[in-house]
Amino acid sequence: MARRFTLEEAENLLPEIEDSLRRAISLKAEYELAEGELQSIGRRVTMMGGVLIDREEIQRHKQQRDSSAEGLKAAIEQIQEFGCVIKDLDVGLIDFTTLYRGEEVYLCWKLGESGIRFWHGTHEGFAGRKPIDEEFRAGSL
Repeated sequence: MARRFTLEEAENLLPEIEDSLRRAISLKAEYELAEGELQSIGRRVTMMGGVLIDREEIQRHKQQRDSSAEGLKAAIEQIQEFGCVIKDLDVGLIDFTTLYRGEEVYLCWKLGESGIRFWHGTHEGFAGRKPIDEEFRAGSL
């Protein structure tokens, strides 16, 4: 069973989650850059056939890719250990499971927002976000 959060519990975790999330986003960008460089080198070799390659450059990109992948995996695991759900790493979208009127829903937070101000049903996603109002506060966990 997923951990259920009160709004206060989820908001208290935001500083730690934000740090881990920013680290994960940065590592993902580093990984993608290194992987892109390796693919570019591979295309050049294929197109030019037998071209001399800089093995040190390839090794450097492979080490960066692998190091970034390990760090990214660790950052994602750290976020998940809090009990929240990463919905979209590219934009920094995180959901926290809670109860509203006895039904499981998500408190929804996006990187850059000052706090958790929205919620949505488990099948609605980001597009179905609704503001957290007094009615929600009265009926939630």
